[in-house]
Amino acid sequence: MRQYARFPVKDLAICKRQLLAWADAHPVAVYLDSNTYPNQTHHTWECLVAVGGAAVLQANSGQAFADLKRFYDEKQDWLFGFFGYDLKNEVEKLRSDSPDAIGLPDLFFFQPETVVGIRGGHSEAPGLAEVEFFSLAGKPDSIWQVIQNAHPVANPETPAVSFEPRFSLPEYLATVEAVRQHIIAGDVYEMNLCQEFFAEGTRIEPAVVFERLNKRTRAPFAAYFRLNHRYLMCASPERFLRKEGQQLVSQPIKGTRRRHADPAEDERAREDLRSSEKDRAENVMIVDLVRNDLARNCLPGSVRVDELFGIYSFQTVNQMISTVSGTLQPGTHPVEAIRDAFPMGSMTGAPKVMAMHLIEQYEQTRRGLYSGALGYFAPDGDFDFNVVIRSLLYNAESSYLSCQVGGAIVYDSVPEQEYEECMVKVGALLGSLDTA
Repeated sequence: MRQYARFPVKDLAICKRQLLAWADAHPVAVYLDSNTYPNQTHHTWECLVAVGGAAVLQANSGQAFADLKRFYDEKQDWLFGFFGYDLKNEVEKLRSDSPDAIGLPDLFFFQPETVVGIRGGHSEAPGLAEVEFFSLAGKPDSIWQVIQNAHPVANPETPAVSFEPRFSLPEYLATVEAVRQHIIAGDVYEMNLCQEFFAEGTRIEPAVVFERLNKRTRAPFAAYFRLNHRYLMCASPERFLRKEGQQLVSQPIKGTRRRHADPAEDERAREDLRSSEKDRAENVMIVDLVRNDLARNCLPGSVRVDELFGIYSFQTVNQMISTVSGTLQPGTHPVEAIRDAFPMGSMTGAPKVMAMHLIEQYEQTRRGLYSGALGYFAPDGDFDFNVVIRSLLYNAESSYLSCQVGGAIVYDSVPEQEYEECMVKVGALLGSLDTA
């Protein structure tokens, strides 16, 4: 039985820094931050933190979803964790042979000893915010005192990080053209092609890097995850799947433009994205795929597109986002709803299975947690998971730092423009490594 308590928050920003520092002191922790993003229509928590593994499940592709269903049914409690992209090998008859230097399992979930959350944040003044505790181990007031005394890691001088690309520029351009030939041949309509930038022999303070990244991007699905010596620093703007009551919501992103300091130039970039036939084609293909995925477990006729081609501005990029929802069939297990929509169409392509085959053929790095999903199950069966993009992954034991980025390839893709889109996405990530 969890102990519950609430305490007032005097300063939201300071409280978040303390929560991150407190979480980072635990070998297993998740920190989720909505960054008071103003345009969220489906929102519960401004910040949600979980620490300590009262019970842990980790599994690789094979029976991972079945194991999670049993774990979920046994605990009937808060569960935090992730679905790695390579669970595709369990969902479909696929395999992953590319190298993986991070070394996370394909699936990891834990029942936390303590969950701490801050609701609202969008409509409440910081001085009126409250922190809520759900504790299995320890008294909430004692834990709250520890959090208030937590000191964020000092902002140290970061040694210069030299990233290397897995693809040379000529290799990447040739690969985009090869994918286009598959599209011309009718194998796929669209494929998400990703590339890795990596650094070896690198020492960083992951929590510090995440704070810089989070400040720079202010993404609504930001996440910091620690599993012993492996870390995720995530600035995702994209929701994979949310369940609230019997409603499922997915918000795929396709279409990116760089932000500009000059308001007029930035508005031109937004309008260019809004009117781009290529980006609209990419987006609608994935919307159709998501509709099909949700329809597998939703009531007939309930799946609908709530918003098509919405243009949303973030700190560093403008994005084209659509919203798809549906009403879940009574009796459908929450884990099944996720399994049948996984991996997300925005990170694969259409048709999904053939796109995933080609991804394995052309990409040079195993995706792992990148383009998977991280989030939580609440005790009432609701859940919310992001898409793990705009992220840094770090193995502190081997000093290996990884950054993957990608984009959708369609018939009228121009290889050089696809490469430029990757550079837009990677810019904010690499900038967060600079001392600020």
